[in-house]
Amino acid sequence: MKIVTVVGARPQFIKAAVVSRVIDEINESAGATLVDEILVHTGQHYDSNMSDVFFAQMHIRPPSYNLEVGSASHGKATGMMLARIEDVLLREKPDWVLVYGDTNSTLAGALAAAKLHIPVAHVEAGLRSFNRRMPEEVNRIATDHVSDLLFCPTATAMENLSNEGLDARSYVVGDVMFDASQFYRGLAVNESSILIDLGLRTHDYVLATCHRAENTDDPARLRGILQGLAEIASQKHVVLPLHPRTRAAIERHGLAAQMGHIEVIEPVSFLDMIRLEEGAAVIVTDSGGVQKEAYFFRVPCVTLRDETEWTETVTAGWNTLAGADMGAIVDAEANVSRPADWPAFYGDGRAGEAILDRLRKAC
Repeated sequence: MKIVTVVGARPQFIKAAVVSRVIDEINESAGATLVDEILVHTGQHYDSNMSDVFFAQMHIRPPSYNLEVGSASHGKATGMMLARIEDVLLREKPDWVLVYGDTNSTLAGALAAAKLHIPVAHVEAGLRSFNRRMPEEVNRIATDHVSDLLFCPTATAMENLSNEGLDARSYVVGDVMFDASQFYRGLAVNESSILIDLGLRTHDYVLATCHRAENTDDPARLRGILQGLAEIASQKHVVLPLHPRTRAAIERHGLAAQMGHIEVIEPVSFLDMIRLEEGAAVIVTDSGGVQKEAYFFRVPCVTLRDETEWTETVTAGWNTLAGADMGAIVDAEANVSRPADWPAFYGDGRAGEAILDRLRKAC
């Protein structure tokens, strides 16, 4: 069986590595190449701090192809990826194309394969924010509807797909990011010195991230978020690894003066991020992945959005939606709690095995 895996954004590298390790284990156990994986990197994330570093630090095999698309508008970037991925698929002739998440790389990989009648498998299928103003929502809906196998991280995701008539090709396998968090947690303890480097004490700081277009492209929302973080930083230590998109937006909108006492640092490696997340007292973020990782590490989270795909974390009391209002952000952070219950929404850490098992049965 030959699989072409399409990745392009930082979290996708981590997700793909989970399945790649299972493939390696299958091949090593058999003493032969039963599953041949071709890794295609679209180049969607072109900053070396957010892409190239992973292949060295994260024990991920280098990609067979780097399409070097880089940054562009949604339409231009997706179109370039579509054309270049199509060339790869025509050359490699895979049995399956495997895509992850909800980025432009996800959509381009799925569309390229579907138009060539190559079966598509979508990992993290069924997520819905029910806000189609988010480009990620459009990507995930379109990808789900052209895919042949849909791998759901949670029962909620499965329910969403059932409501759209897609349940016959959908399976709950657990969350590959939960698998990844367990694998990389030990590496982070041994290899990351970020807490020492920044002089941070465990559970004595607030970790913040902000990168979604709905927040960075709207000056009023970005101002409210920065003001909220600055107000928290007047009382507590707030650490903000600043995404390139957010840095550019702050400069473009003239909002640098709103930063207050926030400690701004450069984007960090995934291992450093795990250490920062696990050691934080509270996490304030607009990232879907970071929301989940907060839950994995049992750290209360405040989400800088009006809705979330990870509704389970809100229902369980570990996550609070605050939007972009300064007062709501400050109040939510001040009133977080650590619930006694921690339901295992995201599986048992064996999502990678479940995905490969289902793919092999489908061949």
